[in-house]
Amino acid sequence: MAMLEIKNLKKHFKKEGGIENHILKGLDLKMDKGEFVTVLGNNGAGKSTLFNLISGTILSNDGSIVLDQIDITFMPEHKRSKFIGRVFQSPMMGTAPNLTVAENMALAYGRQKRKNLNWALTRDLKKLFYEKLEESNMGLEKKLDSPMKDLSGGQCQVVALVMCTINPPKLLLLDEHTAALDPKTAVDVMQYTQKIVEEGRLTALMITHDLEDAILYGDRLIMMDSGVIGQDFSGEEKKNLTVEGLRTLYHLKE
Repeated sequence: MAMLEIKNLKKHFKKEGGIENHILKGLDLKMDKGEFVTVLGNNGAGKSTLFNLISGTILSNDGSIVLDQIDITFMPEHKRSKFIGRVFQSPMMGTAPNLTVAENMALAYGRQKRKNLNWALTRDLKKLFYEKLEESNMGLEKKLDSPMKDLSGGQCQVVALVMCTINPPKLLLLDEHTAALDPKTAVDVMQYTQKIVEEGRLTALMITHDLEDAILYGDRLIMMDSGVIGQDFSGEEKKNLTVEGLRTLYHLKE
């Protein structure tokens, strides 16, 4: 049984003069539970629109989105956030910069349980947060009482990852979450991402512009083109992909 099934998904926006700009044009996608899929595509291919539709930031004009056998096509965003985790490109997005690391994690942890912040910040939970952050090998466990705004970009992204997965979501959306990081930090964050996804057996969908990452990580690689999925690589076919081959096929530039 598929964890995520998207059928005939369409989205258009009206521009000046009433002209419709069609972004998604009948996109179909099916993901099995525990599958890690990377997403490539030129600007305007519809990648961000797809993520916004899945997360409920915007609603579709047609089609359906079914997650774990529940139709979420028109479910409000705040309800989806209880079982869909999303890490954004901007290190601070999705967090409260002026709150401490522990307070941010407590809010994320308590979201599903509808408890208040004071309840969430118990000694036992701070111990849990410490252990989770310690696994990243970035010294974040020592920054539980530091404001998020004092962390580096890479540290923020690791905290955001832990926040999204401390209560394992049905679906994890990784929205170019290493794009704003320096090359070395991006590698560290990607390796930690893979560790979290594999150990948690999470179903994950990751947008990236890094062709090497698209090949190296994940079970499948899908290529979006003009609002639909143009190519879908998995298994040996994905393993045999090369950066030059992808760049030639889709006219992508570094």
